[in-house]
Amino acid sequence: MHDAPWQDKGKTLGLFAGRLKSARKKYRKFVENGISQGRRPDLIGGGLVRSAGGWQAVKMLRKSKVHIKGDERILGDSDFVLDVLKGQDEHLERRYRLQSLGFDLEMVIKRVSSLFSMSRCEIINPSRQAHRVKARSIVCYWAIQELGLKGTEVGTILSLSQPAVCRAVGRGEKLASEMQISLLG
Repeated sequence: MHDAPWQDKGKTLGLFAGRLKSARKKYRKFVENGISQGRRPDLIGGGLVRSAGGWQAVKMLRKSKVHIKGDERILGDSDFVLDVLKGQDEHLERRYRLQSLGFDLEMVIKRVSSLFSMSRCEIINPSRQAHRVKARSIVCYWAIQELGLKGTEVGTILSLSQPAVCRAVGRGEKLASEMQISLLG
């Protein structure tokens, strides 16, 4: 499994320390300190109604045509939630557009085959040769992130385990960015 595009563990841990090991220790201590505080009334129950200030406040917001899309105690403020939803909508629109153009795993393999001047067999057959690992990583990234295919489906074609596919997706994303390539060309 991979992180959602909007998750940023590095940024969060960076708030605690510059070095990963130290940041993890400080974050763990932060969470432990929070647990020791027990249940806090300001952080439990009520959902959006409570966060807005009660039913009267919700009624006033509705009359003002203000719509709340999130509970900042959990998700973040409404602007953050709307940004995340907008990003997901754009991602889904792109995925549906690619699928409507007939993109599937075989088309991804053909595109990568063309980019790397390799045959389909060179891409789908297991290998530790650097150029083939790169090509297979981009196949995994585009197939999963762009088309929404399942890692197990991609792994079956490429003879990779699900964890190996997940690692390949990360490599593929980095490579595609470095090489400035996209599935649509």
